[in-house]
Amino acid sequence: MRVNYQDLAKTVAALTEGESDEVALMATVVCELHHADDRFDWTGFYRVTEPEVLKIGPYQGGHGCLVIPFSRGVCGAAARTNETQLVDDVEDFPGHIACSSSTRSEIVLPVHNAKGAVIGVLDIDSDQPAAFDEEDAMALESLLAQVFGKL
Repeated sequence: MRVNYQDLAKTVAALTEGESDEVALMATVVCELHHADDRFDWTGFYRVTEPEVLKIGPYQGGHGCLVIPFSRGVCGAAARTNETQLVDDVEDFPGHIACSSSTRSEIVLPVHNAKGAVIGVLDIDSDQPAAFDEEDAMALESLLAQVFGKL
C-alpha cells in the first residue's frame, strides 16, 4: 500500500488543529505516516537539541540512534545542508550511520519552524532499495510545512 499524501495531509491537519507543542505534533505525524505506507520500515524525527546536534524524537519502528551530529550520516546531512536527502542505497552514502541493518534506502527532510529555522529532521527508512522519489519528497516537504511552519 502506497500512501495517499492528499488524504494524509487532511487527516494530519484534523488531528493537529490548534496544537503547538512540537513533540506532540511530531508524535502525531510520525504515527500517521508510519502506518500509511508499507515502504516505511522506520519513521521518526530527530530534534535539534543543541547546536549541530540531533537527538531522537518520536518514532515508530525498531530502536533508532540516540544522538546524531550534523557532521555525520544522512540525517546530519539534511540538517547541515537544509536540503532533503533522497538515498536510493544507503551503502553508497558516505558516512551513513547504520542504526538498523535492515535499512536499504531512506529519505530525510529538514523540519522548519515559522522563522525558517531547522528544528529537526524527519527520517524515513525502508528495507527496500530506491523506495523513495521526488513525489515523496515534495509531498512530505509540504506536509512538514503545513504542520511545523506555524510554530
